[in-house]
Amino acid sequence: MDIKIFFNSIDESLIGAELPHDSFLKNCKVNFGLMPDYQGADIALIGLPHPEGASMALRKKLYSLKKGTGAYKIVDLGNIREGHDAEETHNRVREVCETLLSQNVLPMLIGGTHDYSYAQYRAYESMDKLISVMAIDAFLDMEDAEISAPNHCHTQKLLLHQPNYLFNYCHLAYQSYLVNPVETSVLERLYFETYRLGQIRENMHEMEPVIRNVDMLSFDITAIKMSDAPGTERAQPFGLTGEEACQICWYAGLNEKLSALGFYEYDPAFDDARGRTASVVATMIWYFIEGFYHRKNDKGFKSNDYIRYVVSMQKDPATMVFYKSIFTEKWWLEVPYPFEKNKYARNCIVPCSYSDYETALKGQLPERWLQTYAKLI
Repeated sequence: MDIKIFFNSIDESLIGAELPHDSFLKNCKVNFGLMPDYQGADIALIGLPHPEGASMALRKKLYSLKKGTGAYKIVDLGNIREGHDAEETHNRVREVCETLLSQNVLPMLIGGTHDYSYAQYRAYESMDKLISVMAIDAFLDMEDAEISAPNHCHTQKLLLHQPNYLFNYCHLAYQSYLVNPVETSVLERLYFETYRLGQIRENMHEMEPVIRNVDMLSFDITAIKMSDAPGTERAQPFGLTGEEACQICWYAGLNEKLSALGFYEYDPAFDDARGRTASVVATMIWYFIEGFYHRKNDKGFKSNDYIRYVVSMQKDPATMVFYKSIFTEKWWLEVPYPFEKNKYARNCIVPCSYSDYETALKGQLPERWLQTYAKLI
């Protein structure tokens, strides 16, 4: 598939002043009229249409940041050309992401409304595996499709998509007074995960294993509080701080499973004169890339890089098995699955925290184990 036909190049004159050699721009390959070769790249930036100017405003802030650590095999493919209607544009996004995933290149979508995450999700359809998805958003976006804008109801489309290859859905940073409690109840009955803003605030460290378990992530800028990120149509007075958003992106970058990422709902028309929101999002992208180049490429749980802990239980299961990396000190939990259901094999050892191990030592089943087991049986 030649994806070049789906892109417009970037107008180099819009970048502004000449940037130094240690800038982000000077250390990645950008489509300034000639499409860079994405084969062999680690990450590919993709600008989305609507809101107008969003992806370019983000690029200007990102390009001016300094290069971080790592090889920086990063390409900026330009902006997706709009189709004759929204469906065709979304299909182009899906095809581009699907092609990049098949080449082991991580697509990073910037700009655009949050409903593009459905196109991002559909890129996994041909991969013949179950995946876990995370959305970070103040809203659940499960409103009535007949009366709501597409970016307010896309979550339901994702959950109901056929064929079903969704193993787990996790929603971070929703705000209770913006969400119908019936919607959270539906997600819980499906053994999916939801975390209120307050839960994240109580212990950000406990979010690391949650983020470590996802294949695809979409970040709606509405999740960040208005004082840090005013540049979105539904900006809220409360939300994540810019620093917390960067911490989440760092965790996401470290996640070796994560293979596609999108930053949505930035609109320059709502940003302040200094482009505060664009600066915050650019820094989030920078922290994700920094985390990406700190990935450890773990060799597998049977290697000497892990310590195996077996906890005896007083009831079923008779034992619980944990793994701890001797290098990163991260924890994993093994959950049994029916052997005839081989499609679940990649999801039977899940990231966890030391607190889950402590719960097992007390003879109790960790909530993480219960939720995963319910989906496996």
